[in-house]
Amino acid sequence: MASAADSRHGQKDASDQNFDYMFKLLVIGNSSVGKTSFLFRYSDDTFNSAFVSTVGIDFKVKTVYRNDKRVKLQIWDTAGQERYRTITTAYYRGAMGFILMYDITNEESFSAVQDWATQIKTFSWDNAQVILVGNKCDMEDDRVIPAENGKQLADQLGFDFFEASAKANINVKQIFERLVDIICDKMSDSMDATPSTVTGSKPTRLTDMAPPVQQTCSC
Repeated sequence: MASAADSRHGQKDASDQNFDYMFKLLVIGNSSVGKTSFLFRYSDDTFNSAFVSTVGIDFKVKTVYRNDKRVKLQIWDTAGQERYRTITTAYYRGAMGFILMYDITNEESFSAVQDWATQIKTFSWDNAQVILVGNKCDMEDDRVIPAENGKQLADQLGFDFFEASAKANINVKQIFERLVDIICDKMSDSMDATPSTVTGSKPTRLTDMAPPVQQTCSC
């Protein structure tokens, strides 16, 4: 159970305007791949095995520190069902990073990755960074998508690749850290950052890099 201090910290984090940069991130993918669990594991370090489908869109706010800079992350959790697609794609504009997720035990969710990637290209800005994530890698006995297939598809799409598990807390923090780092690296190479989503002056290149990308999880 969260303490009163944790609650106050969470409220302060959500309302605090004292930050160097703000990044809008989206977690997308088919329904039931684990997007909400993944976000809650990162933001609150909690996991609930009960599946509750996200209705429309929701978000969490988390502030991270990278190279002595405060980066405020506004992370949107999107519904995967087709009937919400018009709602969720409206939020793509202005997003600086995407976590595109599939379930390693679900062939359909992997087959849909290309369609999701097309939506990112269609509705988001050109410099948006994407990480492809094969979630639920703790369920090795039920795996139907080899890690090599995920890595190959990510390479074809030009995305970074991780396998992860919200339940076992594998690579969750590393994925968000990596996404923040590649966004900052892209910003440091360009002066074309969108003013509405980036606050402050041009950032310095981050040197506090996340651990090397893991392409398989050691479950």
